[in-house]
Amino acid sequence: MALLLALSGAGCASKPQSAVVGQHAGRFTTSLAKPVSLDYLLFLPKSYQPSGETRWPLIVFLHGAGERGTNVQLVAVHGPPKLVQQNPDFPFIVLSPQCPAGSSWNVETLNALLDETLARHAIDPKRVYLTGLSMGGYGSWAWASSNPERFAAVVPICGGGDPMPVRLSSGTRRERLSQLPVWSFHGAKDTAVALSESQRMVDAYKIIGNEARLTIYPEAGHDSWTETYHNPALFEWLRQQALP
Repeated sequence: MALLLALSGAGCASKPQSAVVGQHAGRFTTSLAKPVSLDYLLFLPKSYQPSGETRWPLIVFLHGAGERGTNVQLVAVHGPPKLVQQNPDFPFIVLSPQCPAGSSWNVETLNALLDETLARHAIDPKRVYLTGLSMGGYGSWAWASSNPERFAAVVPICGGGDPMPVRLSSGTRRERLSQLPVWSFHGAKDTAVALSESQRMVDAYKIIGNEARLTIYPEAGHDSWTETYHNPALFEWLRQQALP
């Protein structure tokens, strides 16, 4: 009889606990784990030594929508992964993930990839730079705005995003956002992503005290990245930026 009562009690425990009718507030908390994966290209400079004392600066590059898929070599069509193919002495490590087909950049997945890359390579964590073009420009704004403490500088090109998380930020996060070096680029004749998309993000950063820069190419359309990534001044500027 005692055993039957115990089983009966256990069965009751799985039934709804509230018998009060009407609408009530509640909270559900659990942990969900799911496998994620990203293909990527990783460039290591010619003089890189994994066991040496030198810690290298890292550029994380987010490509545009046209390079999504399963052929990771598409990532090298534009930007830093294209530059390093002809410059083995490029003075940065370059991490260029590939977004899966039909998807957009996911900050949580990118954070995990960055964590692994920092752990496995001789990278200076105070000199991690983020850049991206078009869809990657949107991804750069989103990632930098949500995790400004991770980056020494961000360079979004012909992108945009939601300015409200920046404007409504507070405390330590607002302070870090206000100090994050930002240099954005856009073509005035861009018909794929309007110039106003970059402008409103830059304006949001300026509202909180950031000295964000926006370079506008008067005659450029959507391709404002070729001129940007071929400008040595950009990479000199990056090398001057470091986390405290």
